[in-house]
Amino acid sequence: MSGSDDIRRRTVLRGAALTPVAGLGLVACGGAGNGNDSSGGTVEPGVELGADSDVPKGGTKLFAKQKVVVSRGDDGALKAWSTVCTHAGCVMTKLDGTTITCGCHGSQFDAENGQVVNPPATVPLTEVPVKVENGKIVTAQAS
Repeated sequence: MSGSDDIRRRTVLRGAALTPVAGLGLVACGGAGNGNDSSGGTVEPGVELGADSDVPKGGTKLFAKQKVVVSRGDDGALKAWSTVCTHAGCVMTKLDGTTITCGCHGSQFDAENGQVVNPPATVPLTEVPVKVENGKIVTAQAS
């Protein structure tokens, strides 16, 4: 084998050895198993979240299955946000008071206004229009 062939062989082997490692980096921030969601945080209209009584005035409720967090102001108005983190698309499932936390990278958001409380996320949560129908909180068509 010539020196030139030996160098090409080593280059190919080195590339093959690094490919699986590089692939692991992609899985760490996205993909199945970490709650990553490719919907971009959108929720279809007409999805029933729960009973209107589930969210008291000044309270917040996480509807994990539907990927929505709902808060009710002291005036009784409902506001809802997608629980898909705007940093890496992970679905958040931890609510403490009015702070929702992403388990993937630690981003935190205020569930009352969707704003980022703690990075690495820099973009607020996507608002989800909601309404009350027959005593149930339901996602609504954007106006």
